Amino acid sequence: MSLAALHPQVVHFVIALLFVGVLLRCVSLTGRVPFTGPAAAVLLLVGTGAAVLAVQSGTAAHGPVERVPGARAAVTQHEEWGERTRNIFLVVAALEIAALVPAVGRWRKGVLAASALVGLGGAVSLYEAADLGGDLVYAYAGGVDIRSGDPADVGRLLVAGLYHHAMLERKGGKPADAAQLIGELAQRYPDDTAVRLLTVESLIVDRHDGKGALAALKWFPATPDSRFLRLRVGLLRADALAAAGAPDSARLLLQGMSAEFSNNGAIRDRLAKLK
Repeated sequence: MSLAALHPQVVHFVIALLFVGVLLRCVSLTGRVPFTGPAAAVLLLVGTGAAVLAVQSGTAAHGPVERVPGARAAVTQHEEWGERTRNIFLVVAALEIAALVPAVGRWRKGVLAASALVGLGGAVSLYEAADLGGDLVYAYAGGVDIRSGDPADVGRLLVAGLYHHAMLERKGGKPADAAQLIGELAQRYPDDTAVRLLTVESLIVDRHDGKGALAALKWFPATPDSRFLRLRVGLLRADALAAAGAPDSARLLLQGMSAEFSNNGAIRDRLAKLK
């Protein structure tokens, strides 16, 4: 059985168990809070076992992520820090077990102090491994929507990538590139309502084609059943009318919408601009 799909869950247990375990071990050295000693031992031993599983599950999961262009170096770095963290906490676990042996009783306090010291180094390594794992997920989309292998999940990853890239291009003053990316979305998902709305918005914002937007809006009923859809389509229709050179019609439409959507900021802002 592959542990690849369980990697995110295992990693979060490792972070929680080991950070708290190291903290309790440090507190236990003061001798003022008796329960922290046994609690630290349990958390550090269980957390180390989880760290071993985290490395195994991460190794099993890295294949598809590593093959993404540009992601290999980030995967390798994350793995190296993960293995380093596991090895450090294996030393911590050995010290914790040694401290439980009666024959070591004379040196027990020193062994536990060594465990705390090594554990602090392990906590730094754990933080670095976790930080690199976060970069891998959020900066390289490592593992996002690909764990299940379901084409629908991968498709959602593509939709998100095209959408966010289009918004960045628009924000960067490249409306033609934004329109091209949204056009690719429309080509792949021609019957998706959200994509159709995004295409209409692009016609208005990126291409300044009010007439084309009005034509595209004919796909939607005059009064959609969904309240959200009525607001979204109404606002787009008003924007399209304004872009097509019919500000009076846009104003009348927005005034009519105000009855249903009272005190709506988007409607109020558009009316202010039309005045």
